Amino acid sequence: MAGKGLAALRIVALLSAMAIGASAFFIFLQIGSVDGIDGLDVFKAALILISTLWLAWGAIQGLMGLITTAKPPKYDPEAPIKGKTIILMPVYNEDPMVSLSRLAAMDMSLERAGDPAEIHFAVLSDTRNENVAAEEQTTFARLVQDRQGIGRFFYRRRTDNTGKKAGNIEDFIVRSGGAYDYAVILDADSLMEGETILQMIRRMEAEPRLGLLQTLPKIVRAESRFGRAMQFSASFFSPIFCRGLAMMQGETGPFWGHNAIVRVNAFAESCGLPVLRGAPPFGGHVMSHDYVEAALLARSGWIVRVDDDLQGSYEEGPENIIDHAKRDRRWCQGNLQHSRILGAPGLRPWSRFVFIQGIMAYIAPLFWLAFLAAMMGSAPFATQPDYFPEPNWPFPYFPPSKTAEAVGLFVGVFGLLLVPKLLVAVRASITGRARGFGGVFQSFASTIWELIFSSLIAPILLMFATRSVYQVLLGKDGGWPTNNRGDGRLTYKESIVASSWIVLTGIAGLLYGYFFAPELFVWLLPVGIPMICAPLILHWSSMPSTGGLFNVPMEYAPPPVLILHDYVLDAWSRDESQSASVENANG
Repeated sequence: MAGKGLAALRIVALLSAMAIGASAFFIFLQIGSVDGIDGLDVFKAALILISTLWLAWGAIQGLMGLITTAKPPKYDPEAPIKGKTIILMPVYNEDPMVSLSRLAAMDMSLERAGDPAEIHFAVLSDTRNENVAAEEQTTFARLVQDRQGIGRFFYRRRTDNTGKKAGNIEDFIVRSGGAYDYAVILDADSLMEGETILQMIRRMEAEPRLGLLQTLPKIVRAESRFGRAMQFSASFFSPIFCRGLAMMQGETGPFWGHNAIVRVNAFAESCGLPVLRGAPPFGGHVMSHDYVEAALLARSGWIVRVDDDLQGSYEEGPENIIDHAKRDRRWCQGNLQHSRILGAPGLRPWSRFVFIQGIMAYIAPLFWLAFLAAMMGSAPFATQPDYFPEPNWPFPYFPPSKTAEAVGLFVGVFGLLLVPKLLVAVRASITGRARGFGGVFQSFASTIWELIFSSLIAPILLMFATRSVYQVLLGKDGGWPTNNRGDGRLTYKESIVASSWIVLTGIAGLLYGYFFAPELFVWLLPVGIPMICAPLILHWSSMPSTGGLFNVPMEYAPPPVLILHDYVLDAWSRDESQSASVENANG
């Protein structure tokens, strides 16, 4: 969708979100009018307005995704590929065997596709640990040997990691990009089917204005309760919300930094990133570079698109809440840093709006927190109704109850979170999509449990997000920590250390509510109890899942590239064990 149709869609979506937010604003003012409206009531209503508007915007995108079906663009899926492609895997202190075996699996998948397209692979190492770097080189040699990859596989390790991942990609583009027409950018945990890669290249060649094509990666290999909930959400809900995003963004689409293909000359000409004045977190190298690169491509007239019909794109996710929070801390800093880029000259208006959305994703929870704080802080000073407003009048006056409005507002706000997901489950049942998730009953049960689980961990994630924003605003640089892969089980000690401050905050909040705002105490329990139980929730959710819920299609029919990866990794691991046994015997 483009042109006037896209503009009309965006206007309708924005006006709808604003109307929902305004409704919440005026309903809250009605509730506060029982004892008269003052400045504090208006302030609290404004917080409700902003928070509800943000929730409504997300819900509307989900509803838009429900009313349409993902369709491929017009192109010839059998057209011969003319251009030359490089697949880039940046690595940073990753397990070399696990990461590089993914490249072997993708190369095998491409080989099985039987297409003569010229496709090379490059491992771009930013690893700082010398032992890991040595293992990378040994494993890379094994990769080249197994895949007969001399002249097709390349490895280079930078002497310094200036600019982190973005600098790593830029360094390759500057030094070697001229040899290629297209570059598929991965993360160290990315996997893509060979046929998917080939169709991405064909779509690039079918549309000369296409500068970047993003796929929707689905989470795989999750084992913990938290991980499997995220995996289910990514497979069941995300395609629908991505459809709405694709409709809304049109040719000014997203870039999520991996599992995407770029036109090399467009990227080289458009995506040189500035070093922002000042020190981190707001200055220095751009952290959340992907959205900036998408905006720069759009500024130069290139199409940036997410094709949500493409399958065969996978990644792994964090297995526990702490690892999720660590990754989210980096994203928080990067998104807030975009406030320095909002005014950059020449950007498309929608690109600026996307930056605002990214910033709002992290500061919106603060508006809910401020609303709770304002409600609790004002409760002890609330004016009690005057039942005898007229002197010498013998009969009391009972102000009209606003209970119905309060309940309606509560239901409406939570409905923005719940209804889109429930509608996704209904649609999946009607279309037959639910069969891939265990059937209608199991997909509905998984949806309900995901809603319960996400509500349970929401206060904990709210506190981690609040701390992240607070740290960034205080000028603390979170850096670029190494991702934790594999088994994410947390001990009780680790859980307590990570969340003791959340427990204390929850206890303090409930005690305050009990003694100073008793009328709010019951409403605070859904927030306070999960905070107090945070160590238990962190530990429990990091344990392996043993239930029958959260099943996804790839568990019933594993994707071929995942089977290939398991095969390669198993073979390499056996060979390494045998080599170690021989060395021990000789030693």
